[in-house]
Amino acid sequence: MDTKLHERFMQLAIQEAKKAFEEGEVPIGAVITHNGEVVGKAHNQRELLKDPTAHAEILAITQAAHALGRWRLTGTRLYVTVEPCPMCAGAIVQARIDEVYYGATDEKAGAAGSLMNILADTRLNHCAVVRPGLLVDECRSLMNAFFRNLREKE
Repeated sequence: MDTKLHERFMQLAIQEAKKAFEEGEVPIGAVITHNGEVVGKAHNQRELLKDPTAHAEILAITQAAHALGRWRLTGTRLYVTVEPCPMCAGAIVQARIDEVYYGATDEKAGAAGSLMNILADTRLNHCAVVRPGLLVDECRSLMNAFFRNLREKE
């Protein structure tokens, strides 16, 4: 698959992250594709749903499972604006997602190479190929703007 197509899917994830930003949620967006088609997309909705598990990746995984009619999401790719946390990385492993593309690293909670690497832990029943740094500047600037705005409101 060519770089332009990966960037197009990450742009869709960034659009989802912008929705989260506008809603006062941490601006993380996720898109899941299968055979080059979007089968799930979501953004963080923890505040809206009052649910600590309502991360973009979890919501997109649920959508993709419904769209494909199966919980094993083999043959899929996940595009997410920020490196998955341990909870989301665990869900990615459980869903059997093949590849994960992310933008910005998360030095405090990243579980795809920064703090730990759940997605590459061969002791688990599945490993995902991790491809970091896709449109990193756009992803990072959105997060920085969100947290800058939060600090200014305090």
